[in-house]
Amino acid sequence: MSTLVIVESPTKARTIQKYLPKGYRVEASMGHVRDLPQSASEIPAAYKKEKWSQLGVNVEADFEPIYVVPRDKKKVVKALKDALKQADELVLATDEDREGESISWHLLEVLKPKVPTKRMVFHEITEEAILHAIANCREIDVQLVHAQETRRILDRLVGYTLSPLLWKKIAPKLSAGRVQSVSVRLLVMRERERRAFVKGAYWDLKAQLEQDAVPFSAKLVSVDGTKVATGSDFDEATGKIKAGKKVKLLDRAEAEALLATIDGQPWSVTKLDAKSSKRKPAPPFTTSTLQQEANRKLRLSARDTMRVAQSLYENGYITYMRTDSVHLSTQAIEAARNCVELKYGKEYLSPKPRQYATKNKSAQEAHEAIRPAGSTFRTPKETGLKDRDLALYDLIWKRTVACQMAEALQTFITVDLQVANAGFRTSGKRIDFPGFFRAYVEGSDDPNAALDDREVILPTMAVGDQPNCTDVEPIGHETQPPARYSEASLVKTLESEGIGRPSTYASIIGTIIDRGYAQLQGNALVPTFTAFAVSALLEKHFPDLVDTRFTARMEETLDRVSTGDVDHLPYLKTFYSGDRGLDTQVKVQEEHIDPSQAKTVQLENLSVKVRIGKFGPYLETEYEGEPVTASIPHNLTPADLSAEQVKVLIEQKTKGPESIGTHPETGEPIYVLIGSYGPYVQLGDVTEDNPKPKRTSLPKGVTPENLILETAIGLLALPRLLGTHPETGNKIQTNLGRFGPYVVHKKGGEEGKDDYRSLKAAMGDDVLTIDLPRALEILAEPKRTRRRAAKKPLRELGNSGDEPIAIFDGPYGPYIKYKRKNVSLPEGADVEKFTLDEAIELVGAKKPAAKKDHHEKDRREKNNLEKTSSEKGHHNENHRK
Repeated sequence: MSTLVIVESPTKARTIQKYLPKGYRVEASMGHVRDLPQSASEIPAAYKKEKWSQLGVNVEADFEPIYVVPRDKKKVVKALKDALKQADELVLATDEDREGESISWHLLEVLKPKVPTKRMVFHEITEEAILHAIANCREIDVQLVHAQETRRILDRLVGYTLSPLLWKKIAPKLSAGRVQSVSVRLLVMRERERRAFVKGAYWDLKAQLEQDAVPFSAKLVSVDGTKVATGSDFDEATGKIKAGKKVKLLDRAEAEALLATIDGQPWSVTKLDAKSSKRKPAPPFTTSTLQQEANRKLRLSARDTMRVAQSLYENGYITYMRTDSVHLSTQAIEAARNCVELKYGKEYLSPKPRQYATKNKSAQEAHEAIRPAGSTFRTPKETGLKDRDLALYDLIWKRTVACQMAEALQTFITVDLQVANAGFRTSGKRIDFPGFFRAYVEGSDDPNAALDDREVILPTMAVGDQPNCTDVEPIGHETQPPARYSEASLVKTLESEGIGRPSTYASIIGTIIDRGYAQLQGNALVPTFTAFAVSALLEKHFPDLVDTRFTARMEETLDRVSTGDVDHLPYLKTFYSGDRGLDTQVKVQEEHIDPSQAKTVQLENLSVKVRIGKFGPYLETEYEGEPVTASIPHNLTPADLSAEQVKVLIEQKTKGPESIGTHPETGEPIYVLIGSYGPYVQLGDVTEDNPKPKRTSLPKGVTPENLILETAIGLLALPRLLGTHPETGNKIQTNLGRFGPYVVHKKGGEEGKDDYRSLKAAMGDDVLTIDLPRALEILAEPKRTRRRAAKKPLRELGNSGDEPIAIFDGPYGPYIKYKRKNVSLPEGADVEKFTLDEAIELVGAKKPAAKKDHHEKDRREKNNLEKTSSEKGHHNENHRK
């Protein structure tokens, strides 16, 4: 008997195949084989004239979705049908969540099998799990399919109804989404808070003391019995102390006067307080908490975290990575406790197995938390994993093991001291028993180092002791605006508010960045002016769609569809049709939305208008009765745009830039200007004879405010010739590049490529002052200190001309390398079967002259490649969701 098993990806297929008995054949569907039409060209001819056809949903006939097999999936479907012809049984083994259930249902609809069909589910890919799953198959869960389909339809209705409105009223290529738009509004609301924030200033004193030769520090907390003001006492809207707060606000003069008062006075311990505390380990990971912690600890985006987790799951290292549950099976708890006992000892085990309850009542995904796969957990070293795979597995392993460890015991100590009329306080923390801290400390990569950082040891003291003061200094403070969202904090907020599903957060955040609604600055998500404009339009005209409570209620309703408590059809009709439905709202509001107003971003305390233009945001005002516009630099955010910056940009446009001096050799003026990509210096004026004068960007650390003429002259002299290499006689130059200042050994010609090395700021290297000996010293350092050893290819495919084409393994999967071009392999492509001709098509290399009898074969391979590569990304993203 022959059985065909279908999963989503080739990796998953290869892993599962190892565990199945003879007679089982595993093939991959490459995610969804059907979806709603993605473009007008995919709409079936029978529906093209219907007014609802662009939606891909027949809103006039019970919201029936119009499913099509995308062009790039036709080859996959044909291959699956051919394989099914040779099978006596079909087993659908896609993921166990809603999306996986939907993929199986679509396969059933497309393949129309005439042989017995079963649904196989599992949450880890181990031999034991696969054999158990194959012996305990079930039918497709239609309720789950309806739940996924309703979400898909609802998301399509919102996105395809609102997005065209944004194109007309604000700018092309914008998009709206049920969860996406709420997420963008959260970013915008936080940025508005930052813009409205008024800074407050306060001073205090910090003392350095000793007791029995053990140093410690203490901070001022009171004067004459009145609490000294700290940052939490300030009103963010005024920058002043909150009304009703009975605190003493010190300025610099008062702090220095107090310092003079207490100078030389005796110190005395007036109070000691010690409190013991127990801390329990965090639950094992869910999708949301894994994304948050990977972002904090590993600096991985939500999208990258899910890519790596998917690879770990499909290769059999972890359990299913899309889950809302914190539950662990008895087998997993036993495996974790064995790890604790072997690695840390029995004293570090919790007294009894610890099980966590899932608080999220709508948890509908997998049945278990994310944990290492199997009945015994491989240690990170035993896996043989590398780079990001190893880092994420290590995180999951530690978190899972830690949840079965003993509680950490800590003692918090507070000591109050008095000197003259000033009260000081110092705090310490002692870890009496580290417990689970030995394995896992949130936000730290090294638990042992974190233990040291967490302890603040104070000397032994008693009331009445008089420690010796060695130094006191006044310290000024400024209150800080609310922190911007990071990916981790945004994911946490979305989950806590009940907005969307954690399994979709990665793609949503990716879309927000890709569509230009936010920029990543460090680890912070910074909303753009476009985000402000779109959020303002939706808040004014479609407030429910960006209201967190409304969206959370919508999510609850969709969860009830999956349990059968709510019928999806009446809900869709109410949401989209009728007098108050989305379709009617958009038609009515479109007439009232003025594009000029929609493109205007309202910012308080600015006398100019900020508008969204074809080439980005710009300022608009009047000067001497004439309209004036000025582009806003890309790195300038709404919260940071000040009246002073506006003045500089407008004056630069109306009066021209202000000269900071003249060049000593040419006599030309030197200007400092602000362009779309930041500040730069310019030599001379723009004229017909000199349309492109010499310009150089300001390096990191140099601003228009602190730029001096000497530095500007030096920047305009770049690249700077330092001399010649003593061995080759070739030039040694220094310059500014995309990644900062560098030196270069200009080899050129037949001698080879130029040799570039970055300057080291930590070593005092400066692009304007570095000399030849130091440059030669940097160039003499072996390159292996800067770069990793060359990778070995997975496969060498051959040459195009004299250049090799090979397949390498990268952090996001296999890719083709040709010269300096790297191109990812199409999703689902087999590394071992991928041909040179297919690679040449992808990288755009010159194809070797084909033999006469191969012409037809070449054309077939080209057509197949086009089918495989086009629109792959979107449908693979659907699978990942």
